[in-house]
Amino acid sequence: MVGQGVLRECLLDPDVESVLAIVRNLSLPQNDKLREIVHQNTSDLSAIKDRLAGYDACFFCLGVSTVGMEEAAYRRVTYDLTLSVARTLAKLNPTMTFIYVSGAGTDSTERGRLMWARVKGKTENALLQMRFKAVYLFRPAYIQPLYGARTKTAWYGAFYAVVRPFYPLLKTLFTNYVTTTECVGRAMLNVAKRGFPNPVLENRDINVMCAKDSK
Repeated sequence: MVGQGVLRECLLDPDVESVLAIVRNLSLPQNDKLREIVHQNTSDLSAIKDRLAGYDACFFCLGVSTVGMEEAAYRRVTYDLTLSVARTLAKLNPTMTFIYVSGAGTDSTERGRLMWARVKGKTENALLQMRFKAVYLFRPAYIQPLYGARTKTAWYGAFYAVVRPFYPLLKTLFTNYVTTTECVGRAMLNVAKRGFPNPVLENRDINVMCAKDSK
């Protein structure tokens, strides 16, 4: 869902010359800026690595729900896969900015009670040791999908459908804990272009960086 929002903002931004999306199936909208590589095994990019050089930024938005998942399985998708992709890109693009979508409540100590927060924290800490130009960790809280962005998790979709009418009220009451797919996308682009003083961006920071391009 976040990836859909970021892609939309990239295609709309005049500063973005081209976008490369690694996908399992051709499913993205046609656009002169956009190229897709169909690749099933995203944990091993060796077969396509010769096509991954020369990029300024990576927006890593892949993620899964922890519902029904054991820690080992969640770690394979959240930690192992992310680090595998990051290592490949760091070798090919040492001047790249790598932006990782984590989540509010991520546990940087890696010792908390919540499994997902520990694994996310471990992933964040490992990424910060990578030899990129810069690494930024986005920790959004509630994200309202806009412009047709949809989650692939059924119960998330039902939840968003119920909450949608109350979004304006949530935005007013909980400004620092609410954002949108559009805002996350804009913030990612602005951070890639301008940087940010802190490698970790909480929800309030994301909203601040989202507004930068309107000034």
